[in-house]
Amino acid sequence: MPEFRYCPQCRTALAPIAVMEDGGPTERMRCPACGFTHWNNPTPVLAAIVQYRGRVLLARNAAWTRRMFALITGFMEAGETPEEGIRREIREETSLRTQSLDLVGVYDFQRMNQVIIAWHAVCDGDIRLSPELSEYRLYDLPELRCWPAGTGYALADWLRSRGHEPVFFERA
Repeated sequence: MPEFRYCPQCRTALAPIAVMEDGGPTERMRCPACGFTHWNNPTPVLAAIVQYRGRVLLARNAAWTRRMFALITGFMEAGETPEEGIRREIREETSLRTQSLDLVGVYDFQRMNQVIIAWHAVCDGDIRLSPELSEYRLYDLPELRCWPAGTGYALADWLRSRGHEPVFFERA
């Protein structure tokens, strides 16, 4: 994520400045000229455990150098609900139609300054990947391996809810 360095209002370099907030001094990147505050709030990210014909679809992002497969993810657009957003992302990235949608949970992903809203989506149709994705695989539940980060924890929770104890792989 790019670092926010300059004020979007007056173009002055931001500086770490502490002011009294929420009962104490809080240091944030602020503009010393006009007082603008860069809040650096986490970005909401949507993720889907896509169940397709009884199996789970994981996909590989075309930009990834490693051959890793993960959940379908994307950012919310202005003016849409999280439910509308994940349905749109699934459709855009896989061409699948979402038949049912259930919230799995909300997950912290501080490394990317994100909050992940994860869903279980039962989908149908013909899979056609967007250019964002290079390939996909379909997994039976016992074959799934979780990764020790954001969406991997969502997959683990979902597997537990289905009576499967998750297996995690180590990051290389």
